[in-house]
Amino acid sequence: MSALPALPALPSGSLASRRETVADVLREAITSGRLEAGQKLTESGVAEQLGTSRAPVREALRQLEQEGLVISYPYRGTEVLGVSQEEIENVLVPVRISLEKFAFRKAMPRLTDADYAHLQSFVRAMETAADTADAALLADEDIRFHEAVVTLSGQQHCLQIWRSIQPRVRAYFRRDASHYSDATVVAAQHRELLEALRAGDEQALDRTVTAHINTHFTATKDPSP
Repeated sequence: MSALPALPALPSGSLASRRETVADVLREAITSGRLEAGQKLTESGVAEQLGTSRAPVREALRQLEQEGLVISYPYRGTEVLGVSQEEIENVLVPVRISLEKFAFRKAMPRLTDADYAHLQSFVRAMETAADTADAALLADEDIRFHEAVVTLSGQQHCLQIWRSIQPRVRAYFRRDASHYSDATVVAAQHRELLEALRAGDEQALDRTVTAHINTHFTATKDPSP
């Protein structure tokens, strides 16, 4: 299997805490592309690399399967699942548009000056990531911005749905982040989202959210202007 990110020996503790640590390491390796689609993962191989027993690895793989990042086959073991362009365009993007249009509208009248400052901090972090060519940070701050708005909407069911798709959304954000010809466009798009929230026009907000979510890479298209 491909090399996993370096990790100190897992701390002693409960099975649950060790499972979460293993899941975090594998999730990062998958969403960053270090573990590619089709890569086979074995309990013994992962356990050996991370210096742990097979039990927390087994539980971590079950968790990642629930998140849609791996799939287990009888008698064949576990494989990493990629995020295909078909899935992005026909599943993730349509779900995000419906979910986030609703969440952004609900958040709009609730946002305080402190909330706007919090959201602006993510935009500044995106600018820093673009300036330093840190694609991983760019994608992660992008995810944090959207999750923050969904959280601030006060719609718990929206947050539950968002968290169920977030690992796969993060995977395609990480994929796209390294391909921008001008990464500063990401921060600029999020400034536009903040301006639309402040303006208080629901229809204009819907259009801005839809246009933003529809900005993603295909094999031939760079979403940078």
